[in-house]
Amino acid sequence: MTGRANAGAPARPPGRPGRQKSGMMADMSIGNGNSKRLVRTLDGRMVAGVCSGLAEYTGLEVTVVRLIFAAATFLGFFGVFAYIAAWVIIPEEGEKVSIAEKFINKGNG
Repeated sequence: MTGRANAGAPARPPGRPGRQKSGMMADMSIGNGNSKRLVRTLDGRMVAGVCSGLAEYTGLEVTVVRLIFAAATFLGFFGVFAYIAAWVIIPEEGEKVSIAEKFINKGNG
């Protein structure tokens, strides 16, 4: 045994290791090959699951993420636009693609 975990595995092209094709912006890889997936969670959601999904992904408390969106809303209405954009771009838990990808693929197909 050579001590390398990937000794018999085929070489990957340069880029993001371990990246899977399933979503526009949702897959993020960690250096050790495990991937975290940013999704709008079904559990703990109040509206669309954006804040709970971001909290789970980043490791922050969901209340902190909600307060950030609330503060951004009061400071120029940016929070509402950011929330709606995230709602459209981030896929729902259990889905492979986001609302935006479904819309784009519908027009191409």
